[in-house]
Amino acid sequence: MSTALFIPDTKVPQHSRKFKWRRFFNWFPLALTYATFYMGRYNFNVVKGDMGNMFHLDKAQMGIIATAGFWTYALSCMVNGPLADWLGGRRGMLIGAAGTVALNLLIGLLFLNGWCTKVLVGMSLLYAVNMYFQSWGALSVTKVNSSWFHVKERGILGGWFGSMISVGYSLAYTIGGWILSHFSWYWVFIFPSMVIGAMFIIECFLLRNRPSHAGYADMDVGDGTHHDKTPVNWGYLWGRMTSRVMLFLIAAEFCTGFVRQGLLLYYTEYMQEVHHIGKGTALFAWGGIGITLGGIIGALSCGWLSDKLFDSRRPPVACIFYACQVPALFLLGFAPGPTAAAFLVGFCCMFIFGIHGMLSGTASMDFGGRKATATATGMLDGVQYLASGLTGFGLGWVLKTYGWDGVPYVANYNPVNASVWVFCIIPFSIIGAILMTRIWNEMPREVTH
Repeated sequence: MSTALFIPDTKVPQHSRKFKWRRFFNWFPLALTYATFYMGRYNFNVVKGDMGNMFHLDKAQMGIIATAGFWTYALSCMVNGPLADWLGGRRGMLIGAAGTVALNLLIGLLFLNGWCTKVLVGMSLLYAVNMYFQSWGALSVTKVNSSWFHVKERGILGGWFGSMISVGYSLAYTIGGWILSHFSWYWVFIFPSMVIGAMFIIECFLLRNRPSHAGYADMDVGDGTHHDKTPVNWGYLWGRMTSRVMLFLIAAEFCTGFVRQGLLLYYTEYMQEVHHIGKGTALFAWGGIGITLGGIIGALSCGWLSDKLFDSRRPPVACIFYACQVPALFLLGFAPGPTAAAFLVGFCCMFIFGIHGMLSGTASMDFGGRKATATATGMLDGVQYLASGLTGFGLGWVLKTYGWDGVPYVANYNPVNASVWVFCIIPFSIIGAILMTRIWNEMPREVTH
């Protein structure tokens, strides 16, 4: 098997208004459903500090729960990717939604009924199972969209998809913070199960795998797979996943995972412990809103720049955004006050979310091809969450041992900056930028046999 460079058709296909509306009602509820998944995933981040205080678990111990979830997600993505390519994105999304509803509801009801023994082991197991079902989400989204969008349309689509991910974070952090300030903390698990359950019902009626399943003709999406009649077996998938470009993307997504979760897993505690911003306060809410606004701006900018300025090439924009993370994170670590800290969280997310949507959401479709999109997404997302796991127990141990600013934690500890935190994260941004320079001019490749 050999690979030859494939330059996709530069013309964006012209679609009828009717097709565009049907496609909108396919991808928008799909993206919104995935956004609600984040309510059932990052609710743990929101409640992590409160839960640790309640059950006398330190940052490293709570990090074990996070790592169990992250690494389960990582391995599940790699396994479920080929399954989603076989089953189809619609089935995958419904499986993920149903499982996420069940696990979040179970966790919430257990705490509602007074669960207080072996919480560390029990939560690690339950959160891990929840993350198994969560892993179906991104795979299914890209699998479905790979049949509905041409390569030349995917950059902007990735921007909109990244925006919906930002909405998901906002739902998790802003609504989660509001729930904590008004209701018992276990509602942070129960409420998302209700919302995701409603989206499950909507998807049963609206979601379709391909245009032909909705009464329209399937199209050549320009990724080199339209005329490829090769069976989608393990050999085909292995060939796609071990191409030079995919290997660089996989390495870059490892960096994305550490940067992304290194920020998001600890930013609520950073705001509380370094800048004394309480949950439920206006500044805390603005921090969550900043993640949403920053993520939307970053995702849309990244997608637009890729399609319009770089002729639908993804690595150049990713390189620029990786590089911009470095000064943004540095400023966050040395934020002079609470208001600046709340703003800079969102500012950092602008560059982090842009890359996340561009690589996992768009490059996976381009370089995996329509027939192996879910597998490619699984590899990229899976490796990202392997790195995320290191931010759980690893970065948690660093902060527990050395504190936010290098001063070991003691009672009534009052840090003055978060230099240790950001200096652990910044090297991965630098490495990610360097990796993208190595594939700067790459476009989708067609596999020939």
